[in-house]
Amino acid sequence: MAVATLSAGRHSIIAPSTLFVPGGRFVMGSEDGRPDERPAHEAQVRPLRMGRTPVTNMEYAWFLAAGRAPEPPWWKDPCFWDPGQPVVGVTWFEAMAYAYWLCETLGGHWRLPTEAEWEHVARGGLEGAATPWGREVPRGEVPEPPLSGPWPVGRGTTNGYGLLDIGTAVHEWCYDWFAPDAYRTTRRYDPRGPEKGDKRVSRGGSWRRHVREVPPSTRGALAPQTRAADYGFRVVREVP
Repeated sequence: MAVATLSAGRHSIIAPSTLFVPGGRFVMGSEDGRPDERPAHEAQVRPLRMGRTPVTNMEYAWFLAAGRAPEPPWWKDPCFWDPGQPVVGVTWFEAMAYAYWLCETLGGHWRLPTEAEWEHVARGGLEGAATPWGREVPRGEVPEPPLSGPWPVGRGTTNGYGLLDIGTAVHEWCYDWFAPDAYRTTRRYDPRGPEKGDKRVSRGGSWRRHVREVPPSTRGALAPQTRAADYGFRVVREVP
């Protein structure tokens, strides 16, 4: 994808579309999941605006044109360069830098979601559901394999909060440090991960994974400097 002619001016950039998600209490984790998803516990998050989809190549291209990060490894690979595909191969640090750049260029406070926020939004108001849509992933939500890369975002069904491609196309970076026993000591209101660690949390499934086996409670983790072809991110804009 060519980015040389793009201008990253305040009024010209293509910014991620966000949707308002009400705050509230929900049961985070799962007693039926992996050990790091236990114990299931009540959590409460504030209202927020969440990216409607993962950040796309076209949205990320303006950030690259501003000279704020190098091109990800798969940027020019034909399997990954459609403007509507989620950008992949971005480190946690670069995802954070992109959010900070949005703060600078658009105003407001942009960042990555905490894993509690991500799970709250992914559940779409459905307590204990196996998928963001209820009991099953909607028919046709995920293209039939084999897949050589993620599909363009926005082609599927919204969840209860209007989000698209949540938990399917790419694993999504979250703000928190990861700890396998985090839920044993976490606070209930606006929970955050530990103050330090070796890996950052990710959430959701990806085009390389059988997404029907990835419920909203499933946790992942990766070293923040890692680049992976099935890792992307979506952003949060805080509500004043």
